[in-house]
Amino acid sequence: MLLARLLEDIVRNDGRLVLAGLVRLTGDLDAAEDALQEAYARALVAWRRDGVPRTPAAWLNTVARRVAIDRLRRERPPATPDELAVDPIEPPEPHEIEDDRLRLLFVCCHPSLSPEARCALALRTLGGLTTREIARAFLEPEATTAQRLVRAKKKIRDARIPYEVPPREKLQERVDAVLSVVYLIFNEGYASTGAPSLVRPDLVLEAVRLARLVVALLPEVAEARGLLALMLITDARRPARLTDEGDLVPLDEQDRARWDRAMIEEGTARLAEALGMRSPGPYQTQAAIAALHDAAPTPADTDWEQIAALYGALLRWTPTPVVELNAAVAYGLATSLEGALARIWRIEQRGDLATYHLLPAAKADLLRRLGRIEEAADMYRAALALAGHPAERRYLERRLAACLT
Repeated sequence: MLLARLLEDIVRNDGRLVLAGLVRLTGDLDAAEDALQEAYARALVAWRRDGVPRTPAAWLNTVARRVAIDRLRRERPPATPDELAVDPIEPPEPHEIEDDRLRLLFVCCHPSLSPEARCALALRTLGGLTTREIARAFLEPEATTAQRLVRAKKKIRDARIPYEVPPREKLQERVDAVLSVVYLIFNEGYASTGAPSLVRPDLVLEAVRLARLVVALLPEVAEARGLLALMLITDARRPARLTDEGDLVPLDEQDRARWDRAMIEEGTARLAEALGMRSPGPYQTQAAIAALHDAAPTPADTDWEQIAALYGALLRWTPTPVVELNAAVAYGLATSLEGALARIWRIEQRGDLATYHLLPAAKADLLRRLGRIEEAADMYRAALALAGHPAERRYLERRLAACLT
């Protein structure tokens, strides 16, 4: 059991890195995943027999690469005597590792793939999520996600999509998809749909790391800097976001002294850089909203009027029901709680967000602030019926209990 748990930790921490190198080696996602799975299987046998090696991740990398090379030699003999003659199991150089994951990101975001396929593939290969976890994130059957992944990988293979960062003249056509996928990975880490803990720091850090690579690759893209700023400013609250027991602490109840001030400063500096480029966009707008929250010394000092105005701008960029819901709440806290409820009612009348637990949770909070406690309790019950993650359910249960006392 301990060995299996150790292997799970290694997979979670280093599996994506090893996989990216294997994809570069084989040029085939399926072959890379097969080689990695074979290495896991061999590790269970060898480590139980010989003990865990001093550097388990390096052991896995070496064995997986050897498995992949053996398969390549069987299925695709070298065209020249020198091909594959160099020792293929030498660990890659650090710069190659960085390039590998960046290449994989751009492959996942190839324009021939649908937006849903890009996201699913990125969560699988760069986020390390299982098919079941991705299905939960998309609110769809596991079989649908599995088929989506199979089709995406087949399309990459059949179309011979090269495993490389595209030439500069073609970067722009993928940049929006790249940024959206990076933000999706961040969101899955910030509010996990399937992991035991609500927060997955490994995914958050991976998203921030990828964003830094994209900024370095495309320094002229203001939205790349805006996305990096948004993630840094948001992630700075992570130390105060959960209790020691893993329970959710809402923003207005967090101990702001525990926020990472250095990260906030870096995020704010990145945001200033982006805004200075005079090319506004949704990520910069969201980063500005997050920065206003972080700038308030107490919840009562939050500049809700400016936040509501920024949400109005964000709605013009991304007119989605979720942004509309957030804008309604900001409007309510800035101007009129009753007005916010009316706005949310209009979202409900359209049938949007019918399964989104944060809609009744938002209504419950507004009703609680208005002193309409019984109605608030009903909305907390409605939110509980839709919420999936245990940490969020425990938070809603506490709110409901407070209404009933």
